[in-house]
Amino acid sequence: MPWDTNDYPSSLKNLETSVRKKAIDIANAMIDEGYKEGRAIPIATEQAKEWYENASDKEIQQVLQMSDEELRSRDEDAQNSRPELLEKGEHVIPHENGWAVKVQDAKQASYVFDNKQEAIERAKEIAANKGTATIIHKKDGSIQEKVT
Repeated sequence: MPWDTNDYPSSLKNLETSVRKKAIDIANAMIDEGYKEGRAIPIATEQAKEWYENASDKEIQQVLQMSDEELRSRDEDAQNSRPELLEKGEHVIPHENGWAVKVQDAKQASYVFDNKQEAIERAKEIAANKGTATIIHKKDGSIQEKVT
């Protein structure tokens, strides 16, 4: 069950509202990707704090305006609805906006990054958590490297 502003881990209670909402959003996404709660919560908390330090006022306002339904909605389209994706590798592929991390056979990319190295790092983190491989592609789409 995904978290929202009425039901979230107690370790998030002392965070500023925008940081807490962002941490909830990140943690829900991580759970959807197969992370265990005990690992997702501290990672999401740190990422939310880092996000807050670098976020614009507009980005902070967008997060503050997120409804509980929006926070929970990731679960509907996430890999939990396609558990077979938990056993598939993470691909780093070229994307119109940079580089994407996409689970093999998934309908859409999980993440899009401006640069390839960020995408590789995220793909490796997800793959390590799931116990799958990271497949890194070249700009032309051919496979550059497979990391197990």
